[in-house]
Amino acid sequence: MKILRTRVYVGPNIYDHEPLIRLAVDFSAHRDLTLRAYGRDVAERLLEVLPGLETRPHTDGRMLGDVLREGDCHLGEVLAWIALGLQRQAGARCELARFEPKGDGQTGDVLFGYLSRSTGLEAGDLARLILLELIDPIPGKPFPIREEIADYVSFASRRVLGPSAQALVEAADRRDIPWLRLNEASLIQLGQGKYQKRIEAALTSETSCIAVDIAKDKEACTQLLSDLGLPVPEQIYARDAESAARAAETIGFPVVVKPSDGNHGRGVSVNLKNADDVREAFPIAASNGSGVLVESMIQGDDHRILVVDGKLVAAARRMPAHVTGDGHSTIRELIEIENRDPRRGVGHENMLTRLELGDRELEVLAEKGYRPDSVPAEGEVVLLRKTANLSTGGTAIDCTDTIHPDNQRMAERAIKAVGLDIGGVDFLTTDITRSYRETGGAICEINAGPGIRMHIAPSEGEPRDVGGAVMDMLFPAGTPSRIPIAALTGTNGKTTTARMLAHILKMAGFTVGQTSTDAVMIDGNVSVKGDMTGPTSARMVLRDPDVDVAVMETARGGIVRAGLGYRYCDVGAVLNISSDHLGLGEVETLDELARVKRLVVEVARDTAVLNADNIYTLKMAAHTKAENLCYITRNPDNKIVREHIKKGKRALVLEQGVNGEQIMLYDREGQTPLMWTHLIPATLEGKARHNVENAMFAAAMAYSMGLSLDQIRSGLRTFNNSFYQSPGRMNVFDEHGFRVILDYGHNEAAIQSMVNLVNQLDTKGKRIVCATCPGDRRDEDIRAIARAIANQFDLYLCHTDDDLRGRAEGEVQQIMVDELKKQGVDPTRIEVMKSEAESVDEALRRAGPDDLVLMFCAGVTRAWKQIVRFEPEHRPPADPAEAEQKNLEAEIDVPEGYTIVSDDRGVWLAPRS
Repeated sequence: MKILRTRVYVGPNIYDHEPLIRLAVDFSAHRDLTLRAYGRDVAERLLEVLPGLETRPHTDGRMLGDVLREGDCHLGEVLAWIALGLQRQAGARCELARFEPKGDGQTGDVLFGYLSRSTGLEAGDLARLILLELIDPIPGKPFPIREEIADYVSFASRRVLGPSAQALVEAADRRDIPWLRLNEASLIQLGQGKYQKRIEAALTSETSCIAVDIAKDKEACTQLLSDLGLPVPEQIYARDAESAARAAETIGFPVVVKPSDGNHGRGVSVNLKNADDVREAFPIAASNGSGVLVESMIQGDDHRILVVDGKLVAAARRMPAHVTGDGHSTIRELIEIENRDPRRGVGHENMLTRLELGDRELEVLAEKGYRPDSVPAEGEVVLLRKTANLSTGGTAIDCTDTIHPDNQRMAERAIKAVGLDIGGVDFLTTDITRSYRETGGAICEINAGPGIRMHIAPSEGEPRDVGGAVMDMLFPAGTPSRIPIAALTGTNGKTTTARMLAHILKMAGFTVGQTSTDAVMIDGNVSVKGDMTGPTSARMVLRDPDVDVAVMETARGGIVRAGLGYRYCDVGAVLNISSDHLGLGEVETLDELARVKRLVVEVARDTAVLNADNIYTLKMAAHTKAENLCYITRNPDNKIVREHIKKGKRALVLEQGVNGEQIMLYDREGQTPLMWTHLIPATLEGKARHNVENAMFAAAMAYSMGLSLDQIRSGLRTFNNSFYQSPGRMNVFDEHGFRVILDYGHNEAAIQSMVNLVNQLDTKGKRIVCATCPGDRRDEDIRAIARAIANQFDLYLCHTDDDLRGRAEGEVQQIMVDELKKQGVDPTRIEVMKSEAESVDEALRRAGPDDLVLMFCAGVTRAWKQIVRFEPEHRPPADPAEAEQKNLEAEIDVPEGYTIVSDDRGVWLAPRS
């Protein structure tokens, strides 16, 4: 059993829309692929060490324990279940576990959910070792399954979300509030972009730092509450054991000795009845805080009252850690029985904490004359601790509905006085249903960041939706938590379309966060350079506090490696599917490539924008659950689009008008001309048909995000294909007396689009092309690029990228040269360049007046600098008006004796003077 590959998907992916870990596993070394072949005892042993699997539901409706005992399950399924069971035993609430076999099942993908990357990966590795030990143990080298599981649980329990944090994110999910873990602990971002807030357990980004400091300083807090007339015990600060004893005598016994700034009941000694007890308690308190307080002992039960946003949301009576006698079991045995409760775990991993039998517990037992092997009477409650904290094994009984109104108002006033948005009041009283004025109850402590697990799953009583109250405070009804997300993918045009859309949104007044193949941009400024089209860059945008709208260019590589960095998008678009990157990342065919890129519209909520002229994107409509479907077509006779429009649905269609081609918007049975294509600078007066299509997609996405037509028109009219606005995407330079077009095109479809553009342009001189193909593409892809440019140019300069990507020196050029010759290109017109930089320089040197040079380059910044800094031998006309007149006369068939006149009134023919 070998793990061939491991992938961690952080968001929606091609296997599931939930985060998961994928193990590609080879099972061919095993004689049988089902569990039955290895004996029934394998299932029993597995269920013994992972009892949580027993009652897990299987997809066929049975319990997993029954499925395992019957044994008619693939080893891959068992491996997935073990990985899931390990994580759940550590407190992670993961659900997904399945196996997808390949071929005859000798290999396949083991898929399971995770909450923490490190604990999920560790669970996969440990699951394999456990399964091997169960079905194929090594003689003389037993694998210690129980010990390894214990070590794993200890490791993982520090990294999974605790019950309080888990309750909060579940409440966020119920309210459709997105969240992200910011570390391996409990620091969580709620919301996106400028709407984000943060929580860490029950501390929020709205929690006052001063209020937290007041709550931690028990002496200052008690004084503050006392000054407001709230019930608090008498309290004296003690410098040493003797001063503590004197303070106790002043207050009057019994007393409590506690740290001045402790938590979780650490270092607290209660019901001390003489000076010697106080002296012994002093060092215990001192070692758990920066100071020691002595205070009067308030009689009664310990209650926790939780206040959120100034209102009481839950109250519980807390019982210290204890066991109840059955008349025949020892205290040690009763503790073991109690710890079998699945709600109990290590520390804060579960709703209750495991009972311990340490020094403090032994001291409490000794005070009552008990030892661990003592047998208490049936029904007798034996305390193991004096304090009622859940972190030391205590339990909770809900009393929210029975608390007296005076006690409720007292708690709310106390939390407001301290200044906390979320606070816990530790309240001692003999009867919570009676006013503190009658019982003499008092506040013994105020807690910032209080634990909420006692309220979400009390030992007795009704659970309270504390997480919901916190979410309602942070995001009141009607308050946004999500920023609009526009996501797009496709084979070609992604970056240009993303830049167009981002520009439209910025012109409309939004602060745009954008991911692309060359950078993460925040409000038009580069944040991080590089290929930033994966989930990591998407999360950078969603975490930025300035961003109020996101434009996510999403590439195949990021989806294949790690899935999406967002769970949903508002508008998702797939521009096209054509041959590129095939043979890489386990994507071999166009159908597989389409399945990968389809994910973007699968997670679209509002609108899916699809290319109706591409069969692969057209078929994606069946896989989206978006409320609206918008088609893009350059063919006004597209039958599917025509029927779509008849139903009043949305589409953008390129149509012929009296003044050329225009983009027409159809929606709700209405027809609106958007704009003429020759008015979009990025289309080179409509000749760059691929950029016409990109503009249509950008317009459709902007319209679907609620922008007005005027905002869309303004954005498209002010976006051009300059290097500074769209580097490496059809950048045109006309200042050398010849035209240079620089493009990043690196696949057949992109190359063909640029060749089509060149054919649309009226070039009087010769045409030169600098051609290449990335080395990690297939030989057939290189040949396809060569065919696309064959017999279209006068000079072919073949080079390779700086990064050979696994190819030998000159290999790419040779394949391309051979194919050009095969297509009938004169060998004397083909030259091999050693590098991209050399190819650019040679093309510029060989170009003359009125020539056209088309350059396909990977190092676009370097190439653009070479173009701009080049010093040509022939300079263009110095007078721009003269150059414009020359261009007009070249494009229009002017009758003899006439000339072209152009001024503010328009363009017309006039007799030559």
